[in-house]
Amino acid sequence: MIEGITVRPAQTKDIRTIRKLIDLYSLQRRLLEKETVTLYESVQEFTVAEREGEVIGCGALHVMWEDLAEVRTLAVFEEYRGKGIGAMMLEEIFNRALALGVKRIFCLTFETEFFARHGFKEIEGAPVDQDVYTQLLRSYDQGVAEFLDLESVKPNTLGNTRMLRVL
Repeated sequence: MIEGITVRPAQTKDIRTIRKLIDLYSLQRRLLEKETVTLYESVQEFTVAEREGEVIGCGALHVMWEDLAEVRTLAVFEEYRGKGIGAMMLEEIFNRALALGVKRIFCLTFETEFFARHGFKEIEGAPVDQDVYTQLLRSYDQGVAEFLDLESVKPNTLGNTRMLRVL
């Protein structure tokens, strides 16, 4: 664990660094590419970790339904990986989810060991009832389509693992 790390809600000024993180990991096919306009539109979903005033990591909580949200874009710069910073951000994301009334958190990831250490379990199919599934089908959000495991998004996904945690 590194001292002097602060985890806080993201601000618009942080989007440039979040963009760098996404670019770094999307080139490695570990994160999905996102448009910069989408990042600004969803800045309120993001949490960042900073050290000495520099953003070194990010993660987002995207609410999908009354009791369901997704952890998105959880990443730290390479030199800070394995030092507990992702865990700090994930803990803040859990706290935000609970404050909003969310009881289950979903993720799509290659980092299955990390998420398993934090209570996530691999899942098959969409863990929602048919009525909710039907409503979610109306969403334009690609992440929701990935959650539902729709064939239409499979050519664009990275082959990552679907995991869920009950809070």
